[in-house]
Amino acid sequence: MKKIKKVEIIPDINVKLIKYTPNPDEHIYISARIAYSNKTVDEIKKETSDKEKVRNFLNMLRERGHTSTFEHAVFTFVIEGCSRVCTHQLVRHRLASYTQQSQRYAGATGRFYLPESIMNNPDAYKIAQEVIDFTTRKYNELINMGIHQEDARYLIPQSVTSRITVTMNARELLHFFELRTCMHAQKEIRVVAWKMLKEVQKVAPILFEKAGPPCIAKGICYENDTKCPLYSVYINDNKK
Repeated sequence: MKKIKKVEIIPDINVKLIKYTPNPDEHIYISARIAYSNKTVDEIKKETSDKEKVRNFLNMLRERGHTSTFEHAVFTFVIEGCSRVCTHQLVRHRLASYTQQSQRYAGATGRFYLPESIMNNPDAYKIAQEVIDFTTRKYNELINMGIHQEDARYLIPQSVTSRITVTMNARELLHFFELRTCMHAQKEIRVVAWKMLKEVQKVAPILFEKAGPPCIAKGICYENDTKCPLYSVYINDNKK
């Protein structure tokens, strides 16, 4: 059984795209064009050399809501350093696959993520640190008593960090980005979502060029939050 040897409060989160459908933009184009054309697959493949044609076609699919074809492209991420608060929000997106680091087998990490509201407030930070130090000490005491780490973990705060593997298709990612890159999402999962978006934009720039919160993706603010910094850029500009 593993005790917590050192307590660290580290707000850094790492997101890495470790696997994805090769050439996602072209793959979706080919998969979708099969429904719209009598051409052979080989003939359709040749069309993907025209990037503007691919862009226009994928934009048409997105604008008309024909995004079931986007499910043919799949992306797998490893997310490290986020809290259990964040992963609990993440797994609510059910059209995805998840594998999370097990506190039952790997034990608690001893690394904790705290939001800026606590980190930037000395009194709040002191309280959080006291709670984390106390609970980790008691966690170790239970381990010393012979309590298995799968039961000792009940003492650990939700701020403890974790590692999780996430697999989503492009359609679900677009939905995820709309919800979680919005300024109304909690900061931690918003950071994760933006980092995921930047990763997929590197490999599928056409699929995700208009991805993001509804103000970016659709020119709509469902919250009607005129004070949001994105509102003046993406909503007001569209009204001009």
